[in-house]
Amino acid sequence: MRGSFLRQIIILFFLIGILASASSFAVEIPSSTRSKKAIAEASQRIFPELENQGLLLGMPVYIRIFKESSELELWVEKNDIFKLFKTYPICYYSGDLGPKLREGDNQSPEGFYFVTPRQLNPYSTFYLSFNIGYPNVYDRSQGRTGSAIMVHGDCVSIGCYAMTDEQIEEIYTIIDAALRNGQPFFRVHIFPFRMTEENMARHEESKWFSFWQNLKKGYDFFSESKRPPNVVVLNGNYSFEAI
Repeated sequence: MRGSFLRQIIILFFLIGILASASSFAVEIPSSTRSKKAIAEASQRIFPELENQGLLLGMPVYIRIFKESSELELWVEKNDIFKLFKTYPICYYSGDLGPKLREGDNQSPEGFYFVTPRQLNPYSTFYLSFNIGYPNVYDRSQGRTGSAIMVHGDCVSIGCYAMTDEQIEEIYTIIDAALRNGQPFFRVHIFPFRMTEENMARHEESKWFSFWQNLKKGYDFFSESKRPPNVVVLNGNYSFEAI
């Protein structure tokens, strides 16, 4: 009991520190009664897991999503490289492998996105959510349409990536803390599958193969450096450079 009480006190001080940091950075992070309750409860679960890996709430974060294996990876930065904190099974996403093309096609996007504080939605119909920022500059250059593509709870989806409520509580808690601690945005990189040479060979007949070859360059960049690249669009393709 004493250990549990001390852990709760430590977590409380960390949360207070993060809130103080948010004030000093003048960051406006949306919150609600629901999100505050979820963060308080999820912090109790994830704080020991972070601690065991030498990580803390408030460190910068990065997310990767893989459609084929239905996985969401949450990475946390320490000492200038990102460390995999946890892999969450995606509860549901709609559509097939390949990018989202248009509003109402029931397809979940693939590509390189980023999320700012204003894209968090603590009032979501689907418990808690954040908007990934589709369509991005590349999507718009390709004439792709659609909006309000989220990672959210409630395990239902039409074009979004749906998690269980407990999973989104943990994910939301970690990204909320990172943004409050001064990370201006976090990156969400979405791939059809783990882009190994073997998997690329399996899909070389796909009509999306050239698009996936472009995505693979971003995948390889992170695999080699353990730092997500800065992503820009040049001559109709994604281009990658060190941050």
